[in-house]
Amino acid sequence: MSPRQAGTICLWLMTTRTSKQTTPNGKGVFSLPFMVGGHRWRISYCPNGLLSESANSASLFLSLLDENVTKALKVQYGFSFVDEVEKQDSAFFRALKPRNFSSSVRFWGHMDFMKIEALEKSNHLKDDCFTIRCDLAVATTVDLLIKVPPSSIQRHISNLLLSKEGTDVTFIVSCEKFAAHRCVLAARSAVFKAELFGSMKEGTVASVIYVEDMEAKVFSALLEFIYTDTLPDMEIDMGEEEGGAQEALFLQHLLAAADRYDLQRLKALCEKKLCKHIGVGSVTTILALAEQHSCSGLKEVCFEFIKTPANLKEITAADGLEGITRTCPSLLKELIAKFTS
Repeated sequence: MSPRQAGTICLWLMTTRTSKQTTPNGKGVFSLPFMVGGHRWRISYCPNGLLSESANSASLFLSLLDENVTKALKVQYGFSFVDEVEKQDSAFFRALKPRNFSSSVRFWGHMDFMKIEALEKSNHLKDDCFTIRCDLAVATTVDLLIKVPPSSIQRHISNLLLSKEGTDVTFIVSCEKFAAHRCVLAARSAVFKAELFGSMKEGTVASVIYVEDMEAKVFSALLEFIYTDTLPDMEIDMGEEEGGAQEALFLQHLLAAADRYDLQRLKALCEKKLCKHIGVGSVTTILALAEQHSCSGLKEVCFEFIKTPANLKEITAADGLEGITRTCPSLLKELIAKFTS
């Protein structure tokens, strides 16, 4: 809310016992009018509550006195006792939700500001009196007219990959070429940073790097994530069941690539999506992958799936646990521990 006009008002001292006796429920006492942001304001205090439902509490409101305010005023305000310094900190005040005041909505506040009994026993009370502080800030007209556009940095960086302008390194993956920008890769991946600028630096004078043991479509998805920070969609033209199996396989390869290049967000996105592909025929493969790449969350989901008696029966009938017994005996021990716990 900047630019803005702000003000701090300290309300007069109040005697709780006297005000309770002389001001019934539904009635209030008011501060003198004051000006902030070119408008007149007033603080209203109802010592016995504004409504019958709040008769056991004190009510406190900020009121707009100007009548012809057709365009809503965006206002931040906060009430505190004068000794509540933590609520008077600028960071605390900036975090308060702005409210709209106008001729149709002329007051905001607290129906149950504080229980009367609690107020009478509180340390805020000095000689049966206390002081209320009101901080408020009113946005100016200029501020309301300024529209800040949404961030476009993601679109601009992703356009670098599409346009290939300024690329200074080429990767060859399964006979396909991918042009990229060293600085972008290094900023996103510590592994790429070491490979392109550190002691692991690879490539010839022509800045060509060969990537082994990875499919081109997986590396393409990896690059897309690096430039967009989103998980790429996989285009599948098969039936639902076969397409689901293909997507699961693709996600497994992409997760392995994410782990290889230390892209933790991509790795987590793949983990989360793979959870939806866990089934009788795939759970052991996904479990082994989770163990290999230290995906504790994905591993736990696999364990919970296997623990279900019906699922375990089908997996055992299909000899699904034999592969784990051979390749990852530690997983079998963990699974047994899960059953016995």
